[in-house]
Amino acid sequence: MFLRTTVLAAATAAVVASGGTTVAAPAAPATRAAPDGWQQAGDGITSGISGLALAGRTAGAAHALVVRDNKKPGENRIADLTYRPGRSAVVEPLAWSGGAEPIDLEAVEKVPGTSDEYVALASRGLVYHLKVTGSETQVLDTSPLPAIAEGDDYESFALTSAHGRMAAVWSDRGAGKDRPAAVHAAPFSFNTYDEADFGPVTTADYRAPYPSGEIRHASDITVTDDGRLLIGSAADAGDDGPFDSAVADAGTVSVGRDGEVRLSIAKSPVSVRKFTGHKIEAVECVPGTRTALLGTDDENAGGAVRASAIC
Repeated sequence: MFLRTTVLAAATAAVVASGGTTVAAPAAPATRAAPDGWQQAGDGITSGISGLALAGRTAGAAHALVVRDNKKPGENRIADLTYRPGRSAVVEPLAWSGGAEPIDLEAVEKVPGTSDEYVALASRGLVYHLKVTGSETQVLDTSPLPAIAEGDDYESFALTSAHGRMAAVWSDRGAGKDRPAAVHAAPFSFNTYDEADFGPVTTADYRAPYPSGEIRHASDITVTDDGRLLIGSAADAGDDGPFDSAVADAGTVSVGRDGEVRLSIAKSPVSVRKFTGHKIEAVECVPGTRTALLGTDDENAGGAVRASAIC
């Protein structure tokens, strides 16, 4: 696949929504390639990538939906990226409609079996069922996660499917040596009102093998074709860094023919790749390949994207 060996690229224009009303937004600045293989995807603290979902692939391009953890009215929440080899990357913000702008979106995932539906997650545990049409993101419904505990701060969400059934995997980020990430898995579906519906929840603690110190043990989760859990982790020393990240082979998740979801966290997770200088908050395996799309929220330095053969 071209994503394994090429620097990513994207194309842009812009609209955002405020309070359910669509308003024009300034065109995003052109992005650039970095010497370390990352492709810049926006400059400044409002341009980081806190979550990424593969939207589809066309000849010579891969398309992704990204979310941003912005909190103030009028700041972009969701955008489209189109990756093309050998070109500069530009971001295309999308309109947010059908509800108030979310606060602190941290993850997004495409709904298996659909072409235009997604689930986004805010840090306090609010789940958004979304439909993307053209340049607009429509909120179909919102609902809370189950099993929310005091102090939880969510950054990770993934969906997987087998035997015609879906499962959700999500995690709070954890903090340093005293608070591991709590990884949860459950059967997942939508009810007749388009609300997210979770079945019985299984929970396991997770501690990232790298980096060390005051880290976020789980900054994003993805599930490979064979059911392996890859979990990103990141060290964040402040808005100007320094940043350090890794992606680890952290365990497995499976969906049985009866819909039962099994979650297993490795006793000794192994880092499959480390990334210095960036705070990875988005990890997405491309189905049918070993390639992951990675996105960063580097605070004042903006966001960056790249591909890596780690799945």
